[in-house]
Amino acid sequence: MPFFDLLQLALRNLREAKLRATLTSMGVIVGVAVIVTMVSFGLGLQRNLLSRFKALDLFSEMTVFGKSIAVAAGNLDRAGARRGSGDRQGPRLPNDFTPTRILDDAAINDIAKLPGVAYVEPFIGFTAQCRSNGKVFGRQISGATVPNSSSRFKEFAAGQMISSATADETVITEDTVRIAGYASAAEAVGKNLEFLAPATEGNPEANEEEPASFFGLPLGEEEGSKTKTSVVAAKTLRIVGVLKDPQQDGRPGPSRGLMPTADVYIPVQAARQWSLEHQGEQARVIMALARESGVLNEDQSPGYFSAVVRVNDPVALTDVRKRLRELGLGSFSIVDQLDQIRTVFLIINSVLGLLGGISLLVASFGIANTMIMSILERTREIGIMKAIGAEDREIKLIFFFEAAVIGLTGGVVGSLAAWAIDGLANRLAYRFLLKPQGASFVDFFSLPPYLWLGAILFALSVSILAALYPAARAARIDPVRALRHD
Repeated sequence: MPFFDLLQLALRNLREAKLRATLTSMGVIVGVAVIVTMVSFGLGLQRNLLSRFKALDLFSEMTVFGKSIAVAAGNLDRAGARRGSGDRQGPRLPNDFTPTRILDDAAINDIAKLPGVAYVEPFIGFTAQCRSNGKVFGRQISGATVPNSSSRFKEFAAGQMISSATADETVITEDTVRIAGYASAAEAVGKNLEFLAPATEGNPEANEEEPASFFGLPLGEEEGSKTKTSVVAAKTLRIVGVLKDPQQDGRPGPSRGLMPTADVYIPVQAARQWSLEHQGEQARVIMALARESGVLNEDQSPGYFSAVVRVNDPVALTDVRKRLRELGLGSFSIVDQLDQIRTVFLIINSVLGLLGGISLLVASFGIANTMIMSILERTREIGIMKAIGAEDREIKLIFFFEAAVIGLTGGVVGSLAAWAIDGLANRLAYRFLLKPQGASFVDFFSLPPYLWLGAILFALSVSILAALYPAARAARIDPVRALRHD
């Protein structure tokens, strides 16, 4: 029997039992809609997370660690070195690899020469007392490479990025603008920001032994001392830009990338010079131990705790990391966790799909029931077809075609229903959850073509499998008995 004749016969049989065929199709529609909706929600979560990582530069940057001077200089362990130092150390050192080389200027230069590396930004972070607009306040300072393509320097409330690596310029945050008492970010641009430091008069050797202080300011003078201590502006920079604060809806703000955040950004060279000239007591002890033990030569500069390496293409991350390990340096990248993240989402999507699959499994029983009822109603018709020469294979194909029509219709309509549910859920979430908080529209679902096409094929397959027993039963009908059937 030709294909179109079988299809026409199947459609005619379904039309004769419209209500039963419609109810059976509804079961498939609900099952497919549930599968597509739930899996698309899981895919949407994964897409939003990965896109956020990409927006945060986490696929274009990696953190590089060198051999800790505190560990190399004496008997301090990593944790003790971090606890003993009052300076900000930056991100935590991974435990899976122990670097063998100090991350000094020579290492920074070697990293910058690696293929695929756009630039290297050593981490230099410290706290300083600042003065601007007549107000004194403590701020976290960090060095920034200039020019800098990190996305944390893309959104400015006013002004622009530092012009050159040697310019006495700074970029501050909107929070710093408010603390300094400026009316707006635009008003702060062009004003000066001073770094304060104690200046000692009357005793030129007093600088070598600083008295106890609080945030760099002297607590008092010893009785009878002729030394007079005052505060001076040790460094003056011009404010050229104000970074926007992070958005209230959680979108990426100035804290993007792997580099720790700060309140004030200055060129790396200036930050390096200040940190060496105004290093704390514990840092000087560690440096002295390092030189005494021979870890550092007298003319050798201390290393950085970490640095951020930015690559031209995320594809080059793996190769650059291999080369860093060859240089004796450790590294960390979000790519390390990406496989685990994908595994988690695979489990989530599988569970969501399984829950939806249960609905489709229930629908398959409805299809089998419909086919069996169809056999009982059409026993005489089947006997007539077999009596005039219809083969068992053709009898089976008729039922397979009927089941396929139900499955295909249910799959298509179910996918359309899932698309409508996704759109409605997105708008309801925006209307009642996101919009009242001032957040922008977020698409919580992802409906790629392979998902709805796969759902349709899955529904079609389940429907045909559900018709296996009814079709085999119909083919086994004895035509003589069938003709006697009332």
